[in-house]
Amino acid sequence: MTSATQPKATSWGSIDELVRILDGANIVVHDLEGRIARWTAGCEQLYGWSAAEAVGRNVQELLGTVCEGSPEAMAARLRDQGTWHGELRQRHRSGRPVFVASRCVALLPDGAADPVIVAKNIDISDLKYAQDDLAARESHLRSILETVPEAMVVIDDAGEMISFSKAAEKLFGYSADEVCGRNVRLLMPNPDRDRHDGYIARYVATGERRIIGFGRVVTGQRKDGTTFPMELAIGEAATNGKRIFTGFIRDLTSRHKMEEELRQAQKMEAVGQLTGGIAHDFNNLLTVISGNLEMIERRLDDKDLRVLLREAQDAAEDGAKLTGQLLAFGRRQTLTPKLTDIGQLVSNFADLLRRTLGEAIELRTVVTGAGHTALVDGAQLQNALLNLALNARDAMPRGGRLTVEISRRRLDADYAQEHPQLRIGDYVLLSVADTGIGMSAEVQQRAFEPFFTTKGVGAGTGLGLSMAFGFARQSGGDLQLQSELGKGTTLQLFLPAAAPAPVQPEQLPEEARPAASQPQSRELILVVEDDARVRRVAVARLETEGYRVIEAATGAQALALLGQHPEIDLLFTDIVMPGGMLGDELAKEARALRPEIKVLFTSGYAEPGLPGRDLAEGGWLKKPYTARELATRLRELLD
Repeated sequence: MTSATQPKATSWGSIDELVRILDGANIVVHDLEGRIARWTAGCEQLYGWSAAEAVGRNVQELLGTVCEGSPEAMAARLRDQGTWHGELRQRHRSGRPVFVASRCVALLPDGAADPVIVAKNIDISDLKYAQDDLAARESHLRSILETVPEAMVVIDDAGEMISFSKAAEKLFGYSADEVCGRNVRLLMPNPDRDRHDGYIARYVATGERRIIGFGRVVTGQRKDGTTFPMELAIGEAATNGKRIFTGFIRDLTSRHKMEEELRQAQKMEAVGQLTGGIAHDFNNLLTVISGNLEMIERRLDDKDLRVLLREAQDAAEDGAKLTGQLLAFGRRQTLTPKLTDIGQLVSNFADLLRRTLGEAIELRTVVTGAGHTALVDGAQLQNALLNLALNARDAMPRGGRLTVEISRRRLDADYAQEHPQLRIGDYVLLSVADTGIGMSAEVQQRAFEPFFTTKGVGAGTGLGLSMAFGFARQSGGDLQLQSELGKGTTLQLFLPAAAPAPVQPEQLPEEARPAASQPQSRELILVVEDDARVRRVAVARLETEGYRVIEAATGAQALALLGQHPEIDLLFTDIVMPGGMLGDELAKEARALRPEIKVLFTSGYAEPGLPGRDLAEGGWLKKPYTARELATRLRELLD
């Protein structure tokens, strides 16, 4: 041992004097083996043992001392270097832990062969508990910040990032190591990127609180250069005379998308109500026009004039088809749903589609799996499929491939949450995919609007997709569009799946179907219609067919006539009428008076406000209708 590291020579008298002077301090004197020789009053207060109890005992055993190294290593250091310092975990007499910062010095008393150790201990238990509590709080806070969905970015008053949470890494695409120490303007597009430092400098200089404490919507920029809307809320704190700013960031991309979809849905609903109302009124006009043309044609012998009448009738029929498309979009068309095997229906319809598309388009029909039965109006479904195919054909002017695929799809809660129109359950999916030019994002936003078209003037009405969309919604399903410029378009028609259908008479061979009787009778019919022109046409048609007719303009008038004429055989009534009584309510009152009376309803559309009303016991005839259709439906009810 060199003189520089040897224990300092002293006397027991000097050691005792030191202990007496510093009796209030925590001083323990013991030999290298740990046997206690001196024990101050300060140690009695810190550890709970009196000097009489402590002196002569081993200090490590008495206090349960735990240090970073072993007691042997600690003694070796004292022997070799003369000093040691560090933190110790010890034990109070009650058993609670005591943490001390200890500094030990080796002294060699006169005449002693081995040195003694003078240890001065400072109680740091409160500090240790505070550090542990702070570490636990930091760990808890770090856990919260790493799991909270909002991103967090902390910057100093120079704009440099000093903290970047896990959510921020995921949102912006940078790792914390990449951005910490760099200016926060990295996360912004222009013009905010160039102006940001000025914002901070203005605030530091003037205290103008433009963002602090408030949430505002701004634009963020990811590592790949893409931008997105975000809500930014900033808080301020001061530490050691410096300001730090904490920004909490919420990605608004999904919310903006949902808001845009809601606005689009509201717009489509408003347009649907408008077009449905116009179509309903137009159907009343077409009923008058076609009815009068029909009666004129019966009395006209001039062949040239009959040709002109026929053209006018054809135009009226085209108008009826147009209003039918408008009603389909507005979900106000009259549907006659039946249990239908969609795979079989589409397969039978494929030949017509192939001829319609032409030779330049390759048509592929794929039926995947089984169980493709849905409750749907088969004729309207074919019409919707035809419109989708025609749109696809127009998107492939140089030819291409059209794939029609039918499959069964189970929609879960996550899918239904993204598409609120659809409920959880089984659906038959009719997918129509083309290899055409595709649609831009702007065109996709308006694709289902009636009369919107990208075709030239006279090349299309813009009603094909809107009609298919309305039909899907009215059938309890949905029509979804996926498209990309240059890569084609896919339209997915979802229809609620149902159990297989029993064989219906219309599915039997022609020779096996029951024959309908010819319209011929002298029964008495009560016609109820608020539109005088439509009512006159209906009365004239019925009288031409040989029926006796009485008429009423309102439900109240009709009830009075029912009481006066018990011989009335059938009630032919419009659904929507003024006067506070709808057609189905009139029918209910009529059946109360005359349980055996037959009822035939008519309307320009199936009123959206009438679901659940009792129309099942009556027949249905959609305006505009022909005299033949009217006579046939009457015979079906009366015979």
